[in-house]
Amino acid sequence: MARFGNSIALLRDREFAALAGTAFARSQAYSTILIALALYADQFGTTGFVEGLFGTGFAVVQLLIVLPLGRQVDKGNAKRWLLGGLALNVLVFFGFMLVESSVHVILIRMVQGVGASILWITGSTVIGTISPDDENGRWLGSYNQVAAFSSLAGDAVGGYLLYTYDFTFTYVVLTAITIAAFLLVFAFLRDDPGGGVEADAGSGRETLRALLSLPMVKALVLFRVAFSVGKMAVIIFLPILARTEFGINALVIGWILAGGKLTKSLTQGYVGDLSDRVGKKQYFVVVGALLYGVGTALIPLSFYFEGTMTPFRVRAFGGVQELGGAFFALFAAYGVLGVADSIRLPASMALFVEEGEKYDSVASSMSLRSISWKVGQVAGPVGIGLIKDVVSVQVAFYTAAAFIVFASGVFWVVFTVATRAEDREGELAVDPGD
Repeated sequence: MARFGNSIALLRDREFAALAGTAFARSQAYSTILIALALYADQFGTTGFVEGLFGTGFAVVQLLIVLPLGRQVDKGNAKRWLLGGLALNVLVFFGFMLVESSVHVILIRMVQGVGASILWITGSTVIGTISPDDENGRWLGSYNQVAAFSSLAGDAVGGYLLYTYDFTFTYVVLTAITIAAFLLVFAFLRDDPGGGVEADAGSGRETLRALLSLPMVKALVLFRVAFSVGKMAVIIFLPILARTEFGINALVIGWILAGGKLTKSLTQGYVGDLSDRVGKKQYFVVVGALLYGVGTALIPLSFYFEGTMTPFRVRAFGGVQELGGAFFALFAAYGVLGVADSIRLPASMALFVEEGEKYDSVASSMSLRSISWKVGQVAGPVGIGLIKDVVSVQVAFYTAAAFIVFASGVFWVVFTVATRAEDREGELAVDPGD
């Protein structure tokens, strides 16, 4: 049976440990900066539209580079790409130290998007490539589990640093973690871990067209376009909601986000292992997505509970932290979201890897996975931000939940129809005399 220890045991593999280090540094930085964005929004008095640009700026450059980047990783030396991505992230932290306006935040977020793309695509590709053929779900789930633990640390430790110290000290700590990950990759990861593909193995366009002809890839791409609109609304606007609507400080925002990351980190490796054993990974994708929609719809309940629950006071870190109804509502909602991601993520990633292996183009397949997300990630935050400005923040989150439910339906319909069509074509191609 699947066991939690299966994923932890992989850390004894030096190459997996080195790649886990890149996931740790990437997720730690991403989560800490999300809390910082809430502080920037409060500090600069931004509108929902500008807050949406904090997410869109990050995504728009990724939308432009992700496909050529994936092909270059397939053809080039993945270790060098990882080292370059880590070095770029150090420059990003230095840039954040100089921020003085919301425009600066958006510009630095764009550079951060480049570094994050390099680390995400390359790291996921290498993990998928060097893992045993029958353990993709376990390796990818465990890799994501490390990222989830790191993201949890980014919420808890990053929130503490931003609450106790200042932006500059926080970014210095992130720089040190990233340099440590750089040294791990340099020392322990084999040179050219992906092996590369031949230069004449086919153009990127031909490869992508071939991948998109596969029913599973087609369904997953359309699913992620719609799903990302809803999920990015949660990622960007939940910390901002906590800060601007309820005055929750950075430390407690970190606790809210850490609750979801804890459930995600504890269960993701197990579910990845389970998906390998059970099969039918498309069911894991749908169930996880629908549960994520439920969790998103729970977020507006924070307004109700804030006025009906007596605040709970905790003495911690040199002061008294007041936890009102909004805190508990948001904490519970984010916990549901963490479980939902644990169900969906390992299965989704494993499916993209398995489909990409059919054309020796795992990185290109992962690039399709990423770019389908970026389409919604570019439009989603700005669109949801406008709804927040024009209607209300509650309606904005309900709209996000509706996109997620719609995405689940799109995935199932497209996959079912495409698979049936493929089966009929296969039946017609069979010789009646066979």
